[in-house]
Amino acid sequence: MSEVKFKNTRFDPDSTPFLGIAKQMAKAFGYTADLATDKNLAQLLRLRVAQKNECAYCIILHAKTSREIGISEEKVDNISSWYNGELFTKKEKTALAYCDVLTEGIDKDFQKYHTDMTEYFSEVEIAEIAAIVINMNVWTRLKLAQGETPYFE
Repeated sequence: MSEVKFKNTRFDPDSTPFLGIAKQMAKAFGYTADLATDKNLAQLLRLRVAQKNECAYCIILHAKTSREIGISEEKVDNISSWYNGELFTKKEKTALAYCDVLTEGIDKDFQKYHTDMTEYFSEVEIAEIAAIVINMNVWTRLKLAQGETPYFE
């Protein structure tokens, strides 16, 4: 089986001033960060942002990481339809809805999603979840802009 490789097709990521900021955010809120938020839920959120923003690099990376940390194939494979079924818990669905709205920025009633989050999460966890989603949005947009393209070797 061929191994997936990646190449930059638009610009070198080291040439953007955002790379340093993104790396700092990744240390604080990326998949290797030590957070109060449940590790599997945090990873599902990263994968969802990658999927919502159609970043091939991020989808491949975060689907692989999700499987490696023990998230079920069914959840990984159905992240695009998390709301349509019972694979995800109510707590996960609440966080994924919050993630979607924060990523898309199209619902005018953001307070509703925040209020829903308070049923399951502490203030610290909500702040971390927001940071996880924001961090992933920075990374997906950076990778899309630089043209991080997967290919088989």
